[in-house]
Amino acid sequence: MISMSLILTPALVSAQLVTPTGTGLPTSSLMDIISNIMYWLLAVVGIVGVIGFAIAGILYLTAAGDEGRIGTAKNAMMYSIIGVIVALAGLVALNFAKGMLGAQKGF
Repeated sequence: MISMSLILTPALVSAQLVTPTGTGLPTSSLMDIISNIMYWLLAVVGIVGVIGFAIAGILYLTAAGDEGRIGTAKNAMMYSIIGVIVALAGLVALNFAKGMLGAQKGF
């Protein structure tokens, strides 16, 4: 009994978990997941920015000379552009952080 435990103990101690394959689960790193979320959010912000700009254009066209509505439309256009620029700055910051952390080779 003792000799059997002396033989099997090294095998039990060095037991390793086998990583299952073909489970359909993602094998991405945390940085890849964060990058995918940021790219998805950038796409959403871009779409919202374009829609906001289009609505502001319609407001501008239908203002019919009313200075208040023209001012509102111009502000909406400006805020849409600022929102897209801020989102792009976030993308640049994400790529910079990935480069500094070594998660991405090159730019």
